[in-house]
Amino acid sequence: MSQLQRIAIAPSQLQQGQILLTKEQQHYLVRVLRLRDGDRFIAMDGKGKWWLSQLATEQAQVLQPLTVETELHVSITLMVALPKGNAFDEVVRTCTELGVACIAPVLSDRTLLNPSPQKLERWRRIAAEAAEQSERAFVPTILEPVAFNTALSTVNSHQSSVNSQQYICEGRGNFPHLRYCLQNKGQESIVIATGPEGGWTETEIENAIAAGFQPVSLGRRILRAVTAPVVALTLISANFEV
Repeated sequence: MSQLQRIAIAPSQLQQGQILLTKEQQHYLVRVLRLRDGDRFIAMDGKGKWWLSQLATEQAQVLQPLTVETELHVSITLMVALPKGNAFDEVVRTCTELGVACIAPVLSDRTLLNPSPQKLERWRRIAAEAAEQSERAFVPTILEPVAFNTALSTVNSHQSSVNSQQYICEGRGNFPHLRYCLQNKGQESIVIATGPEGGWTETEIENAIAAGFQPVSLGRRILRAVTAPVVALTLISANFEV
């Protein structure tokens, strides 16, 4: 079963036991994967449901639901200052593989990228592809980029209703290492923020602390803006993996 190909579908595509495939999905299954009518694959809706399915030309027949237990037992929101160029593509891909539930790109004082709407569509497509590849039950939510202070207010209001840990990673300063701060005792969610090239400004750190974030270190070395999110997610997922 694990060797079957997987595709992400929208919940609206599932109708009365049939999956109405898009032209792109038909092309991918038939032209790229070389599947034929009658061949089986796994359809996932990105919201926790998988189905064993059988290709039938422009649609697929649902054969049975599948149980998937690949998710972490904590919801991780990654608040990440956008790096230069297309580097964020790899952040989305790798952190999806590591189990992130939500990625909130932010524009910090030192952010150099001003992303277009097409970038957001691309990031969401990359997340869906990475979720398929890594056999995730859920496709991470990719939020629209907003100013860092706006993200702090939004996250703070949302997390107040759940049992949450909130951290901001800072490469300079005498802060405790993240791995010594993580608590694995009934937490429902974790929010982790990583900074841009050049790091967070002093004001941004102060605002994060005021919003309930604990400053933490990822080690003695200064990490690149695209490396820090991966290190942070690796530490968290290792701590909460069952």
